[in-house]
Amino acid sequence: MTTPTHKAMVSPKGDADVAEIRRTLDLLLEPGQVAELRVLNTQQGTVSGYFTDFDNLAQAAAANSGKAPGVYVTLNPVNPDLLARANNRVKKYARETTADRDILKRRWFPIDFDAVRAAGISSTDVEHELALDRARNCREWLGSQGWPEPIFADSGNGAHLLYRVDLPSDDNHLSERCLKALAAKFDDTAVSVDVGNYNPARIWKIYGTLVAKGDDVPERPHRISRLLDVPE
Repeated sequence: MTTPTHKAMVSPKGDADVAEIRRTLDLLLEPGQVAELRVLNTQQGTVSGYFTDFDNLAQAAAANSGKAPGVYVTLNPVNPDLLARANNRVKKYARETTADRDILKRRWFPIDFDAVRAAGISSTDVEHELALDRARNCREWLGSQGWPEPIFADSGNGAHLLYRVDLPSDDNHLSERCLKALAAKFDDTAVSVDVGNYNPARIWKIYGTLVAKGDDVPERPHRISRLLDVPE
């Protein structure tokens, strides 16, 4: 069974849903773990910070939403020593970010279904819906193979499935092999599975933040990413 998505609580500027951001962090992160917030391609370079206070993390994510193509967080627990880089705050022009060697273990197996289109632009409504449908088909097929229910989310331009796992940081290429197998089954000319999301230090969209690739035009609008179905 799944829980329905809640009614949006969008910021006055319409570029973030703080309640959705906080709910996302509660789902993805373990209490007390260190997580990196990262915002790429801003006017101040890479914005990065390390957090154990998820209320502060949520506020920082909301403050940066709409100022870059996307706002991200590390999916897997980070070495606590990295908190000293920027302790529950963000800094601009960050040179050091989380590397694979800094990840303690894997908690999530992420699958990203992206609409095939030119780089640097948002998806159309039709492309967006095709990616969501493809993720639903994949979820159904994996369920028939005995996989548990995943988190299902709208990435803003496509769709995400997140499966809870308990694996070492070095999983002997298991995640990579799984993604390539799913791509072989579900890729076509309209939607593709991103096979590059296997590394343990992968950063992931924070749902509730604005996804703003390219200009916001009627045919290719910017959208707020959202949780859709969450297992109880």
